[in-house]
Amino acid sequence: MHHITFDFFFRRPAMKHAWIVAVFAVLFVSCDRSLSLREYFKPHSPGVQTGGVKMIPVETSKGTFNVWTKRVGNNPRMKLLLLHGGPGSTHEYFECFDSFLPAEGIEYIYYDQLGSFYSDQPKDLDLWTVERFVEEVEQVRKALSLTKDNFYLLGSSWGGILAMEYALKYQENLKGLIISNMMSSCPAYDRYAEEVLAKGMDPAVVKEIRALEAKGQYSSPRYMELLMPNFYQKHVLRLEQPWPDPVTRAFARMNGEIYVTMQGPSEFGISGRLENWDRSSDLAKISVPTLTIGARYDTMDPEHMRWMSTQVQNGSHLYCPNGSHLSMWDDQERYMNGVIKFIKEVDRGKARVEYEEAEKNHTSERNEK
Repeated sequence: MHHITFDFFFRRPAMKHAWIVAVFAVLFVSCDRSLSLREYFKPHSPGVQTGGVKMIPVETSKGTFNVWTKRVGNNPRMKLLLLHGGPGSTHEYFECFDSFLPAEGIEYIYYDQLGSFYSDQPKDLDLWTVERFVEEVEQVRKALSLTKDNFYLLGSSWGGILAMEYALKYQENLKGLIISNMMSSCPAYDRYAEEVLAKGMDPAVVKEIRALEAKGQYSSPRYMELLMPNFYQKHVLRLEQPWPDPVTRAFARMNGEIYVTMQGPSEFGISGRLENWDRSSDLAKISVPTLTIGARYDTMDPEHMRWMSTQVQNGSHLYCPNGSHLSMWDDQERYMNGVIKFIKEVDRGKARVEYEEAEKNHTSERNEK
């Protein structure tokens, strides 16, 4: 066999050109992982197509129930399961993801947890525990064939609690974890609500809200009249009314029974089954790449969200300077770009992702609340 060197090709112009083209073709194929539209929207299964909707049976100690899911896209490496808040809200406030993730080729899955509007709604209060919800997520994962090679989990608000709990038990199934706008301690949240949020409001408003709560008048029209401008529009979603339709639908379809059972009736602290929930000391057990997302005006302490990213083994932190609790809406570009960057960087093999913009003024901004 003759020994052929690169010089053999480069001494011949035609062969030199062919060699360079071949090399760049190989590099392009190996480095570019983007999907075609046909590949991205390829059906996950044969037969009658449902637009990605799949009802998944979930086994519980109280029987088998069905939960609603909807897949958008098809990417063998990046599949994002969305855990909504509440507890008892719906996937609908995540619908803004439709405007961002398809263009990036990221597959994502809407999912209404058991008891939420699109899923079965059993009335047994024994079902509403953190432990049972964790097992539900694991059954959903298996039904959707999500694996450690592609499975990203994003939990927002209560969904963040659920995501943390899932990671602490089943992180070997995860590729990446995103904790959006949820602290790792409900007692710490209670303190923040009392010492920061309440003190930032008009004392007369707080006094009237407390009086209504003391009388148990959480369904009073006056209670919401006080909360909407003084709390919700400052710390939950900082957009002018009317709020976007997906958000309005999610709030309107909240399962109040689940919410009150687990969260409690007041927005100024947690008094339900989650009252003493605290996983701060267990964060160090989470080794999977993890992104925490905090926001300047959030109901959750943004400094605590930053701190959480230093406690997990491979933490990254995204700060939304214009955002509140639903910062995927009121600091949308930063939130979405940050989530996309995290998913793609982890897919490329990184355990941590750097976010530099808007970080330097974080401490001073917090003091201006």
